[in-house]
Amino acid sequence: MTSILILNGPNLNLLGTRQPEVYGSETLSDVEKMCKTHGQALDIDISCLQSNHEGALIDALHAAKSKFKGVVLNAGAYTHTSVALMDAIASVSLPVIEVHLSNIHARETFRHKSFIAPVALGQICGFGSHGYILAIDALVKHLAGSTA
Repeated sequence: MTSILILNGPNLNLLGTRQPEVYGSETLSDVEKMCKTHGQALDIDISCLQSNHEGALIDALHAAKSKFKGVVLNAGAYTHTSVALMDAIASVSLPVIEVHLSNIHARETFRHKSFIAPVALGQICGFGSHGYILAIDALVKHLAGSTA
């Protein structure tokens, strides 16, 4: 069975209470349940992990290489600051889709730059939690087209 990791970065554990006007009212648990339910419908195993620590996200990406076929990553603010996450993604040779709940390109200027985008398969932003479903679908389609 194909396995996908949903990896969430800093402050996403506060979903539902943190700026609901920007990030919505769903909790991280709600998003994870939605992803797992969608995965079951596709016969895909979905695992979820969240950390507020950059090193833990890097460790999760390193470990993902031997456990998962791809990663859906919401790196939160690390998107705009972390060369280390970018290097980790490039190092593991796994397809990664970058996801953001809000449209980062319609927000503050500093959010327009993504260090993840150059090493990601693609970027989905601005569709709220549905962006995770779009990313899972895109990753599954990509994996079906690959020979690995």
